[in-house]
Amino acid sequence: MTLRSHAGMGLLMTAFASAALVSPAAAVEAPVIVPLQGLEPVLPMDAPTVATGVPVPMPGAPTGFQKGVGALPDVTLPSVPLAGTLPETVVDAPLPELLKGSEPGRALLSSPHSEMKAATPGAVVGNPVEAPRGNGLAGLPGLAKPQLGLLTPVLSGALDPQLGLAPDAG
Repeated sequence: MTLRSHAGMGLLMTAFASAALVSPAAAVEAPVIVPLQGLEPVLPMDAPTVATGVPVPMPGAPTGFQKGVGALPDVTLPSVPLAGTLPETVVDAPLPELLKGSEPGRALLSSPHSEMKAATPGAVVGNPVEAPRGNGLAGLPGLAKPQLGLLTPVLSGALDPQLGLAPDAG
């Protein structure tokens, strides 16, 4: 390699290293506004508005692999952790006028961004053979009883929704 190619390789490795150290985006989501204006002819009030987003989960490295000494690992299908942010959700609905001449306002339901963590289910399969017992069969392993287990999925996080009334903006 020439000096020029060494310098180019060094710049490339520096770019890769800096890209790896950059923190991921705080909220990866696809925004969604639910179109409810088609309900206005059948509702006795304006249609509510719903603004939210679809979270994009970020998968992590599978967990549960174990080293076996001379045997198969116990965890055959590991759990895959997922992390993401539930997007901010806002539901804004006008309140009907119950009393003539009253200003009822609007009902607001909002939920801020919430960090969520999950893990997919996994499977545990026991080894189909046992260690040799040394009973004269020339060291052949014995068969084991079939064993199968499932790792449950996991979901953790906290939501903080808020419901309130707001004066009519119109």
